Amino acid sequence: MSGIDIFDLALAGEDCWVRDADGPRHRLRTRRWLGFDDADRPADMALTCCCDGPTVDLGCGPGRLVTALLRRGIIALGVDISPMAVATTRFRGAPALQRDLFGPLPGDGRWSYAILADGNIGIGGDPVRVLARTGQLLTRDGIAVVEFARPGSGFVSQPIRLETKSRVGDWFPWARVGVDRAEELAAAAGFRLLAATEVSGRHIAWLRWSGRQTASIAEWAS
Repeated sequence: MSGIDIFDLALAGEDCWVRDADGPRHRLRTRRWLGFDDADRPADMALTCCCDGPTVDLGCGPGRLVTALLRRGIIALGVDISPMAVATTRFRGAPALQRDLFGPLPGDGRWSYAILADGNIGIGGDPVRVLARTGQLLTRDGIAVVEFARPGSGFVSQPIRLETKSRVGDWFPWARVGVDRAEELAAAAGFRLLAATEVSGRHIAWLRWSGRQTASIAEWAS
């Protein structure tokens, strides 16, 4: 069963866990993604508070951030490969597309802001590629709002899979990057670190797009 299928089950309310290739597993933060966890609202506000122009949310999940932006009158679009995530976002009245972020997307080079929340910098196991692709979507001097792992997490790229009580998904590549490596990751992908903060135990950085990718994942991670 694909990871997307199991992710869709999680969004529909089924208990779900993510397992790392080296064995440990932890429960998916489904309540956070759906916007039901009050404790996470200050961090969600921090992710969106500076977005005052057209914003694309990459890996939008069920659309809580896109919806919050629209309520403020900000033009916003969610992008996710999960059919359930896109359907839930649209049900909330927010626009969303079922697309791979590395494929064609509307507004290439014209978005003022791009959000990578909930660890989405780790998509595909290559955060340099994810961030460089994000830069292609932004205007010159556009801002990427990126959620990182806690300091000391380093950089880890390994397969993970999603599991429910009765189903096991396929392995797929993912990465984790500590916020203390945000500045060097930004530089490798053509960004400049503007600021970083911790809100409710979550770590958010604002990166300004300044040019083209300058390093590969192998060069950055070495």
